[in-house]
Amino acid sequence: MEKFFKYTLTILITSVAVLEFYQVVMRYIMELPVMGLDEILVYPTLWLYFLGSVNACREDTQIKANVLDIFLKTDRARLIVRVIADVMSVLISLWLTWWAWDYFSYALRVWKESPTLYIPTFYAECAFFIGMALMTLYTGWYLIKNARQLIVTSQEVRSH
Repeated sequence: MEKFFKYTLTILITSVAVLEFYQVVMRYIMELPVMGLDEILVYPTLWLYFLGSVNACREDTQIKANVLDIFLKTDRARLIVRVIADVMSVLISLWLTWWAWDYFSYALRVWKESPTLYIPTFYAECAFFIGMALMTLYTGWYLIKNARQLIVTSQEVRSH
């Protein structure tokens, strides 16, 4: 998975940067707007956004405001807060994934096309559901991991 995200995200961000650079050069230097380029940019941009979020969930490197960690004295207390945060994250992710599924099924049923190039918008719209489903899975994985660690820590505290 590491290589998949490394190369896919690199390709996506490079394609967005190159397409935007091309658009700026054509529009502002050559004074020739490129019709449909904005439509094309939606696809790699949405996939970049959601796959980047999935990668942050996979690596557990998303931005967190762990303010309570400053006030908590023990690792066990910090772990309890982490498990509570993970439970809330999984619940919210499940809720958003449910909504994303509704949108996914709507996009599949309607099968819209972009206005200029007639590219099916489903290929960009499905990124939301796929991204949310993967984020929910990784968040659930960290919930299980942290809950197991909390159980082990609690058993060690009781045995001493």
